[in-house]
Amino acid sequence: LIRAMRDSNAPKFVAEDIPLFQAIVSDLFPESDIPDHAHGGLEDAICHALEQAGLQVVPSLVRKVVQLYETIRVRHGVMLVGPTGGGKTTCFKMLAAAMTELRAQRFE
Repeated sequence: LIRAMRDSNAPKFVAEDIPLFQAIVSDLFPESDIPDHAHGGLEDAICHALEQAGLQVVPSLVRKVVQLYETIRVRHGVMLVGPTGGGKTTCFKMLAAAMTELRAQRFE
């Protein structure tokens, strides 16, 4: 339940709101320790896609791509919004490249 709350809400928050959300969750469920998801090779594939595109592997961008992946898994429609140059196009293109790479590995 806690993981579902986190996974469906965290991608919608701005960076300043995430610690507040985590504090609220820890106040509501003080004895719970929720580990992060293990995404298999997704994060490695994202890093590889970034390198192939000639981009730096920045942990915050990798995290945003993973959040987009998680959001797509639980929502029917997704809209990326943000300022010009904020990384929206890079985010979805790197997710597409990473998923394509993982699919190709699966069928090799």
